[in-house]
Amino acid sequence: MSIPSGAVEIPARVRALARGDRLTPVWRNGLGGLTFRAEGGDAGGSAPTRYLKWGPWNAETSMAAEAERLVWAGRYTRVPEVLEHGADGEHEWLVTAAVAGRSAVDPRWLADPATAVRVVGEGLRALHDALPVADCPFDWGVHARVANALQRGIEVPEELLEPPSIDRLVVCHGDACVPNTLVHDDGAWAGHVDLGALGVADRWADLAVAAMSTGWNYGPGWSDALIAAYGVEPDPLRQAYYADLWNAT
Repeated sequence: MSIPSGAVEIPARVRALARGDRLTPVWRNGLGGLTFRAEGGDAGGSAPTRYLKWGPWNAETSMAAEAERLVWAGRYTRVPEVLEHGADGEHEWLVTAAVAGRSAVDPRWLADPATAVRVVGEGLRALHDALPVADCPFDWGVHARVANALQRGIEVPEELLEPPSIDRLVVCHGDACVPNTLVHDDGAWAGHVDLGALGVADRWADLAVAAMSTGWNYGPGWSDALIAAYGVEPDPLRQAYYADLWNAT
């Protein structure tokens, strides 16, 4: 996953969804999916800023599943409002209203990793504290993830089939890598995006991935700072297990 550089071909479906607004590519994932920001401007559009996600069907999760989760989570925490979503035989798409804030991997925050890491940790704790486990209809537990991986033809190592005991059940983000936290310009948590796998699981399923992803985005040495900002002590056993599960599935 990366911020696109150079020219990006805009799919016809995305142009239609933009309805004449100016399009800027902001994200590309490893499956060929693209996210664009649509803004009124020289092209004559007048709609509020929104984000258009478009990509091939994905067996791990879907944009319809993300739309369902965003609608549910939006009752409790700051996530994008779903405006429309759909699919054809090969691709799917999701249109959401813009949420104020920049990704924690925006150049502004890559230049200030100490603030970004703190906000990612604090924001993840806020998300976990806000979303009610008892009312959540979505499952992201280990057995559900292993079953999904097997359906996609992924053989999960035997040592990952039995997880550590649960520390605390929460409604997990499901992809808590640091780019999916939004940060206000004053260094406050703004919200979360990309919740297609949101569901109930041990909080370390999110924490381990968030901590691991600091190394990919800011360099080594930030993992413990993120966990401290979340408000717990490191847990090497659960961190290692859930990092391995993430990489395996």
